[in-house]
Amino acid sequence: MTPRKPTPATAPERIRRHLTVRGAVQGVGFRPFVYTLAEEHGLTGWVTNDADGVRTEVEGPASAVDAFTDAIGTRAPPLALVESVDHRAVPVTHDDGGFTIRPSAAGPGRTLIPPDTATCDACLAELADPADRRHRHPFITCTHCGPRFTVVTGLPYDRPLTTMAGFPLCPDCAREYADPGDRRFHAQPIACPRCGPRLTLCRGPDDPGTLHDAAALDAARGLLAAGAVLAVKGLGGYHLACDAGDPAAVRTLRKRKNRGDKPFAVLADSLATVEALVHVGAAERALLTGPRKPIVLLRRRTRPAHDVAPGVAPGSPDLGVMLPYTPLHRLLLGLPGDPPGPPVLVMTSGNRSGEPIVTDDAEALARLDGLADAWLGHDRPVHVPCDDSVVRICAGAELPVRRSRGYAPLPLALPLPVVPALAVGGDLKNTFCAADDRYAWLSAHVGDMDDLATLTAFERATGHLTGLTAVTPRLLIADRHPGYRSTQWARRTAEARGIPLRQVQHHHAHVASTMAEHGLDGASPVIGVAFDGTGYGDDGAVWGGEILIADYDGFARFAHLRYVPLPGGDAAVRNPYRMALSHLRAAGLPWSDALPCTAIAPPGERRLLDRQLERGLNCVPTSSMGRLFDAVSSLAGVCHRVEYEAEAAMRLENAALTGAEADPGGDDGRASAYGFILGAEPDGPAAPLIADPRPVLAAAAADVLAGAPAPTVARRFHRAVTDLVREVCAAARQRTGIATVALTGGVFCNALLTEGCCTGLEADGFTVLRHRKVPPNDGGLALGQLIVAARTKE
Repeated sequence: MTPRKPTPATAPERIRRHLTVRGAVQGVGFRPFVYTLAEEHGLTGWVTNDADGVRTEVEGPASAVDAFTDAIGTRAPPLALVESVDHRAVPVTHDDGGFTIRPSAAGPGRTLIPPDTATCDACLAELADPADRRHRHPFITCTHCGPRFTVVTGLPYDRPLTTMAGFPLCPDCAREYADPGDRRFHAQPIACPRCGPRLTLCRGPDDPGTLHDAAALDAARGLLAAGAVLAVKGLGGYHLACDAGDPAAVRTLRKRKNRGDKPFAVLADSLATVEALVHVGAAERALLTGPRKPIVLLRRRTRPAHDVAPGVAPGSPDLGVMLPYTPLHRLLLGLPGDPPGPPVLVMTSGNRSGEPIVTDDAEALARLDGLADAWLGHDRPVHVPCDDSVVRICAGAELPVRRSRGYAPLPLALPLPVVPALAVGGDLKNTFCAADDRYAWLSAHVGDMDDLATLTAFERATGHLTGLTAVTPRLLIADRHPGYRSTQWARRTAEARGIPLRQVQHHHAHVASTMAEHGLDGASPVIGVAFDGTGYGDDGAVWGGEILIADYDGFARFAHLRYVPLPGGDAAVRNPYRMALSHLRAAGLPWSDALPCTAIAPPGERRLLDRQLERGLNCVPTSSMGRLFDAVSSLAGVCHRVEYEAEAAMRLENAALTGAEADPGGDDGRASAYGFILGAEPDGPAAPLIADPRPVLAAAAADVLAGAPAPTVARRFHRAVTDLVREVCAAARQRTGIATVALTGGVFCNALLTEGCCTGLEADGFTVLRHRKVPPNDGGLALGQLIVAARTKE
């Protein structure tokens, strides 16, 4: 029986609706998704990008328009992040032209650009398929993967406003780009061997680069196999690479880069190779193989089935590992059937020590001259520098150590609205933060602000991110340290622009950062445990072992480590034995020649240090927990001189972890001798409690003199710090009734300490907040500065 056509009286109501979708919805295949969704529901209309996001109008039966509206935010493409969907009714036009994609519209507004994303499985399959026209194309990409943030030059996100603007599409790519049924429909960075970027291999500033594409790649693989150091242009800049299994190549790279003993990260050819090197749990596996593919810190196997040279990560039980996240990296390690090559490569940032990562090709030839033997580059410009992200799994959850590629510039939702502002962070591990209303954009990792090149990169990056996010700062925010270069830049810039500058105490910002990422509105204070190496204190001392009662409005210092002299400032940071001797003297303990920290100190320096401490010359007082870790590290004979930040503390943690199975006595009854004394200052009951480490130093020194191995001392010390945190937080709860604890500061990059504190505090009935979205170190500082200084009172 043929159904009757509906009469005008029974025809479904026809409506038209305008929708605005905001969020990370450009460069992720959102317009083709909308096109397909409209076709699925039989709707007419259009979709376009603009500077505010994605706009679309659909017309058809009311039920179909409603279904479309419900699905647009819930069935979005995998890389999309839908912040909001606003819609309103508009007049019906009775158009019958189907559904179209309109050219992008420029204008004021704000949208979110997604981060760079690792090559998807579909593109990897095409890369390895000899029958595919993109077989072995080093720049294969689609709407689901590839460069985004690092190639965007402006909004709206379309090819003319990316670094692919100089690569016109060939007919085949243009056809895919225009086909709504194709995976590359409106994928802005797409190209193929006919129309895309080209690889070039050159051997120095005077070499024009005569090898291209496949020949360049083959030569590069041959150089790596022969022990050369290769500069490789990646998504966010250059890396320096060598064969991780070649001890001579690793030594050469370490010496040229003046790397000291700081561990290198490695790039492995497969998950199987990774699992032969390190222990991989389910959470680590998901990070290694997911769309972000960061460097993941993993525990090395005692007897690995495959090994890397000892110089890759000397003295560390952990190895930073990543899998290929670009087609170029995949090709460099080889496809099935390729001649054998190194299965694991050292892959470290392409820069000289202390400088930002190199992105410009000519600059790479100049700045990396003497570091690299050859340069594997290409002609797709990198607009935004972006280092690799570093993460680890701690107590079952992700702990960011460096938030950069794959994460930046995704926004962080704020628990309170803020005025348009820019927070400039600190001077180490610098990131900055632009924000407006209820969203904050934390920058990619900038680096340490200790030279002109980093300052220049910082200024360029602030301009790019504020432009991309349409944040015109009405307020600048910085640390209170008067010597920070970031603070000085903020002061100069605020004066030049005629806008206010606010300064936030370092450890208050750390605690606020933790609160903000957990969505706390600040109505109730928390117990903030802020442990790090250096932070400018309100009394002019160097703080760093702080327990604060804090909300966004302010803080009170509930407890801190007892002050000890920091002899010579940076000299004590670079030479932990100086901190050990300072702590021993403060504890009234002799500088026995049998102690490693005493034996390592040159006699002449020891005499000068003794007089310096006696007279208090150039001895700023410090309450730093990071410096206490340094002192115990040297006292136990683990590390006496450092070549990178937190080296002594990291080596102490590694010693504790290494000895966990071999030395179960590390947690025996003797550990109780390592207890801190917790007492009040003489100023009265409102004065901060003082955590006195003298018994800890005395117990550690006695153990060392009695022949206790370093892992025993290290584990007992970690246990003592964990017990101190529990004791102080219990005292704070008793006095204030607060039962929420925020763990923050660079010391809490220490997984052993973090896990111990979390387990103990939760057993004590506390709610524990720890970092999962931003780093606990100064890489997360700007978020806390922002929420303290820029929020508006609702």
